[in-house]
Amino acid sequence: MSINRAIEKTLIERLIPNKVNLIFGTRRVGKTFLLKKLIANQSFKTLMLQGEDSDVQQILAQRSVANYQRLLHHIELLVIDEAQAIPEIGKILKLIVDNIEGIRVIVTGSSAFDLANLSGEPLTGRAYFHELYPISQQELMEQENALQTLQNLEDRLIYGSYPELWNLPFSVTKAEYLKELLNTYLLKDIIAFEGIRNSSKIRDLLRLIAFQIGKEVSMDELGKQLQLSRNTVEKYLDLCSKVFIIKKLEAFSGNLRKEITKSSRWYFWDLGIRNALVNDFRPLTLRTDKGELWENYLISERLKFLKYNRNLAETYFWRTYDQQEIDWLELENGRLRAYEFKWNEAKTKVPRAFATTYPEATFSVINQENYLPFITG
Repeated sequence: MSINRAIEKTLIERLIPNKVNLIFGTRRVGKTFLLKKLIANQSFKTLMLQGEDSDVQQILAQRSVANYQRLLHHIELLVIDEAQAIPEIGKILKLIVDNIEGIRVIVTGSSAFDLANLSGEPLTGRAYFHELYPISQQELMEQENALQTLQNLEDRLIYGSYPELWNLPFSVTKAEYLKELLNTYLLKDIIAFEGIRNSSKIRDLLRLIAFQIGKEVSMDELGKQLQLSRNTVEKYLDLCSKVFIIKKLEAFSGNLRKEITKSSRWYFWDLGIRNALVNDFRPLTLRTDKGELWENYLISERLKFLKYNRNLAETYFWRTYDQQEIDWLELENGRLRAYEFKWNEAKTKVPRAFATTYPEATFSVINQENYLPFITG
């Protein structure tokens, strides 16, 4: 099944001469497939290079205008896949786009902490940034009718939405794929950074986070359980977020003294990876974490929707010291929207402290009956 990715249109619009388009995302999320599809549908004379190829690294290492002019003679579009493997790629791209007239460049990387360095001095004012996630429900709307979406919901909550899962028909195979993806690609990307050696600690940390979806996370408590310092825990969590495994959500505070202000929650970009960490792929009827899965699913899908539609809303959760709370807040142009997530349809009132403090805010309950507009528009 070929799925049109949400960033395709924006990518095409931003194929501008002497500009670089940087695409970030985890391994196996579909970056290479997207590049090949884009190249096939464009008329530009294209050179596609693999950044992990030692010959490519050697050719690009000679940083001179003459070298790049020879390499890119008559080339209109340069594509480099997995560019984070190329030393000093930012300086290389700067020299190319500044001196090869009319060249368009697309670069992908699975390790955001490497490619993010390109946004500094080398490519200031020369680059557009795109993030590619596991398949979103918004992207599936062209492929599914309402009945199919309903029937596939449980599968999304258990196995997530990595593109290759669509070609794996059996549940056992999907579980095996996700475990291999986690061990072979995602964790190795983190471990390779700065020569980190505590691979088991990172896995254990992510496993602890997986059991705390929707709950505030204490760095000190995580450190005690893992026998790591608070600073190391924060560093590892930051790395995991930079390779798009988890997403940090901060607490919202306006002007109410009893609001929690210095707390955070963590969610997974893909529930298949979360369930692989806890080794639980049982059907929802056998699970006690349906509410947590539902909350994580809605948050990850909503984040994809906001990102792909270039919505700049700030996102938070809200809680007071006396346990009044709201799952999800969006602040956009001074307007505050609050959402509570419920697996089953249930009457839920806005917390009194929130309603009193933010009378202009809207409040909605999102459940299985009304969730699709929330994550697809």
